[in-house]
Amino acid sequence: MTAPVPGAGGLGRPRGRGETGGGRTLRVTFFGVRGSCPCSGAEYVRYGGNTSCVAVTVGNEAPIVLDLGTGLRPLGAELDATYGPDAPIEMTALLTHLHWDHIIGLPFCRPLLRSGTRMSVYGPPQVGGTLHEVIDRVVIPPFFPVQVKELHGSIDFYEVDEEAFAIGSAKVLVRRVPHVGTTLGYRIEAHGASVAYVSDHQTPVDGQTVADGVLELCDGADLVIHDAQYTAQEFVTKWSWGHSTMDYAVHVAAEAGARHLALYHHDPDHTDDILDRLVDDATRAPGASRLASVVGAAEGATVDLGHP
Repeated sequence: MTAPVPGAGGLGRPRGRGETGGGRTLRVTFFGVRGSCPCSGAEYVRYGGNTSCVAVTVGNEAPIVLDLGTGLRPLGAELDATYGPDAPIEMTALLTHLHWDHIIGLPFCRPLLRSGTRMSVYGPPQVGGTLHEVIDRVVIPPFFPVQVKELHGSIDFYEVDEEAFAIGSAKVLVRRVPHVGTTLGYRIEAHGASVAYVSDHQTPVDGQTVADGVLELCDGADLVIHDAQYTAQEFVTKWSWGHSTMDYAVHVAAEAGARHLALYHHDPDHTDDILDRLVDDATRAPGASRLASVVGAAEGATVDLGHP
């Protein structure tokens, strides 16, 4: 695992334009780390203001995209730079749930604006329609000028729930996660390395119990990316809003025997300076000493897991 970005409280190192993972490496790159809504300004430079979107690549295989927040836009731009503006691109997206901050980037992914691009989107089953039908109710006039079917690229939707399947040489485990509405978490394993993605997770009232499915996702993972939206003080009035405290994120990773923890889904009110302080506090939370590192996820950071 590469060293944290100096002074940023972030994970890994900034990626180079067009840079891809090679060999037997599982590479994780953060394109959106914010929760609830995107934000911008001088106070959000180091951690970033785009909403949930993480790219996982296994060697030189097509990317696996975790959530489709506004971070999908810069990811699309980077894919253009890597593969060329005219080359067809194939990718797979693993969608945790359909809250706005996790799907709003879908029509802004540049490769989907041209023919030949194919995206397979896996997500949770919905009430009152299929996954595709429910997304079509959001990406539609008057809320958005076009529908998904009008994008030039091809998007196929698949519902998954409490199962396992393969994407290329990667194994994917899917488990339900306590949140508001049906929400999934994912574990990706390849070449002896593993990353768990638990972007939105409700801290229980006792602050200690961890759902069996979440423990299974995070069990011994090299890297856990976990919801850490609130401080303990904020949680007092937001205990039912579906998110985790930083201390609970540390607790989950420690209980699961994970190696590294990336605090994720940062609250829009948490500026760079606030996050620096909160991440520093989290490194001293109960259970943090059982982890190799506790860091704050930051846009542009990359971590390589496994062996090149």
